[in-house]
Amino acid sequence: MQRTLVLGIGNTLLSDEGLGVHLLEYLRERHPELPGITWLDGGTLSFTLAPVIEEHDNLIVLDAAQLNKSPGTISLLAGDEMDAFVGHGKRSVHEVGLIDLLTIAHLQERLPVKRALLGIQPAEFGWGDHPGEAVARAIPEAAAQVLKLIDSWTDREN
Repeated sequence: MQRTLVLGIGNTLLSDEGLGVHLLEYLRERHPELPGITWLDGGTLSFTLAPVIEEHDNLIVLDAAQLNKSPGTISLLAGDEMDAFVGHGKRSVHEVGLIDLLTIAHLQERLPVKRALLGIQPAEFGWGDHPGEAVARAIPEAAAQVLKLIDSWTDREN
């Protein structure tokens, strides 16, 4: 069975910046034991996540993303589309960029073949332990897109 890492990233003390972790918790609460799925709160990223990414066949990253769209807009980028998005400038306020982790996995020849980024356009970055209204409204739809992606990857494996 293929192993998929669902990695929520963000700072949960900064409103919408923490939405990747909030979305991860939403999914984990409703689907705690999906076969082959590892739910991981990656916080604000660090190099210690590289080995965890490398030991999985597939990767789905959940994060706030600068999409230049209306707050709460959801975008699912997979494969080369994800690589181009994360490789184009600094799109994250995290200490370590997602591109850094993907580069490490690539250099180790352990980059997950199937990978995707589910990003939501943030609006608020002030102090707050939950996302703003526009982002909070997007979480159920974003979760449905993640589950649909997981199902499509699983269907192709059978």
